[in-house]
Amino acid sequence: MLKNKNYNTLFQYWLISLIVLVSCIIIVGGLTRLTDSGLSITEWELLRGILPPINSQDWNSYFESYKKIPQYELLNSNMTLGEFKYIFLWEYAHRLLARFIGLFFLVPFVFFIFLNILEKYLVIRLFNIFILILIQGTVGWYMVKSGLTENTTVSHYRLAVHLIFAFAILSSLTWILLNYFKNSKKFFFNLSTNYISLKILLVLIFIQIILGAFVSGLDAGKVYQTWPMMNGNYFPDDALFNDIFNFDQASIVQFYHRNIAYLIFLLTVYLAFNIFKKKDIKLYNSFFLFFLVIVLQILLGITVLITGAKIYYASLHQISSIFLIILALNLYHSSIRSR
Repeated sequence: MLKNKNYNTLFQYWLISLIVLVSCIIIVGGLTRLTDSGLSITEWELLRGILPPINSQDWNSYFESYKKIPQYELLNSNMTLGEFKYIFLWEYAHRLLARFIGLFFLVPFVFFIFLNILEKYLVIRLFNIFILILIQGTVGWYMVKSGLTENTTVSHYRLAVHLIFAFAILSSLTWILLNYFKNSKKFFFNLSTNYISLKILLVLIFIQIILGAFVSGLDAGKVYQTWPMMNGNYFPDDALFNDIFNFDQASIVQFYHRNIAYLIFLLTVYLAFNIFKKKDIKLYNSFFLFFLVIVLQILLGITVLITGAKIYYASLHQISSIFLIILALNLYHSSIRSR
C-alpha cells in the first residue's frame, strides 16, 4: 500500500488514530443530541468559534442568541446561564473535535502525498474520505439550521444524514486499515454471491443506524417503554395501518427499529449456520466477536426501553453500534476471497 515501507508504522498509527477520533465524535455527537445541546450555538462560526467564551460578555452574547430560538422560548425559558453553559460545552466540544479531525486528516495526508509514498489508488480513496469530511461539516450545519426557526429540535431526517455520513467515514477508514493489516486490495462493493446473507446483513445494519437516528431525533425511545410487546400489542395502538410509512410518528419509527433488530438477529443466526456448515474456519473468530456485539446491542436496546431511555444506557447503545460496524466490516472483509 505504501511505496516507502519506512513509513508503515506512521501510516498505521495515523489510520488507527483517525478511527478512534471519528468514533469519539460519534459518541460526543450522540451525547450532544441526548442532552439536547445541539442548538446551543446558533451560528456556524467556522473560525471564530475555535476558542470558547472567556468572559461574562462572551457567555451572555451566546446566551442571548440562544434565547431567540424556539427551543428556548418554548421549552427552556427558565434556563439559567449556568444551565446554558452545560449544553453549550457539549456542542462546543463536538464542533472543536470536528475541526481537529479535519486538520488531523489533512496535514498528514498532504505530508504523505508530498513525499510520494502512497500508491495512486490509496490517494484516491483517502481524498474521497476527505471530501466526505468536508461534506459532513456542511451537513452538520444544515442539520442545526433546521432547529433554529420553527422547530424546538433538529430535523430527524437531517440528523440521520449527519450520522450516516459519520459512519461512512468510519467505515471507509476501517476498510483501508483492514486492507493494510491483511496486505490486500479488497473492494467494499464486491458483487460475488459468496455469503450473500452477510451483504444483506450489512445493508440492514446501516438501515438500522438510520432508524436509530430517527429514534433519537424524535425521542421515540420514550414511548412504548415495554418489551417484547408495545404496551401489550405487536403494533403500536396509537397508529393506523395507513401510518405504516409515516416516519414522523415516534411509535412507527420505534416499531421499525425493533423489528429490523429482530431481522438482523435472525439473519445473523442464518449466517452462523452457513459459516459452520461450510466449516469456514477463517471466519470463526470474526463471526464470534460480531455475534457477541449483536447480542450486546440488542440487550442494550431493550434496556434503553424498559429503563425510560436513561442517557447512559442510550449512550452505551450508540457506542456499541460503533463496535458493531467495525466488527461487521471485519467479518465481511474476511469473507471476500483475495484476488
